[in-house]
Amino acid sequence: MNIPMPHFSIPEIIVIIILLIPTCYAMITGAPFVPTPMEQVNRMLKIAGIKNNDRLYDLGSGDGRLVHKAAREYGANAVGYEFSPLIYVWSKFLTLFWHSKAKIKYANFWNKDISDADIIVCYLLPPAMKRFKLRMLPTLKKGTIIVSHAFPLEGLKPWKSLPRLREKKLGPVWVYKI
Repeated sequence: MNIPMPHFSIPEIIVIIILLIPTCYAMITGAPFVPTPMEQVNRMLKIAGIKNNDRLYDLGSGDGRLVHKAAREYGANAVGYEFSPLIYVWSKFLTLFWHSKAKIKYANFWNKDISDADIIVCYLLPPAMKRFKLRMLPTLKKGTIIVSHAFPLEGLKPWKSLPRLREKKLGPVWVYKI
């Protein structure tokens, strides 16, 4: 049985490469796109103690669900950074349905100044958490809250935490206060 192989033109191959390189880079330097369940988003936002007009950054915002909910329900000035072009386009499309003032930006958060953050939310793999601790943590102002889904900042004592809820398939949440 012969399975026909697709044939791509040179421009199509170039477009595919342009889309895949940043997506692969984002997966390697941060985390792959794994949507956080809405119940976990609610837990994370609640434990963060968000106040109206707090500056919140989501590092690797995926489909934007967390920043939109933070803006809409808590009044946060929420900004999400997403570096995968495909996921970014999807999140911009979903923005049409959220009706919030949150902003989703196509950007590599490693190159952004987030020193004005009141709250930083992340779902990053352990190597990225280590890099965050070394590179970004020293730039944050006193009182900044960091909410990490699933992976702790090794060597730092959490200010608050939420346990893993195995029966609901929700990971732990670690909260740090600078």
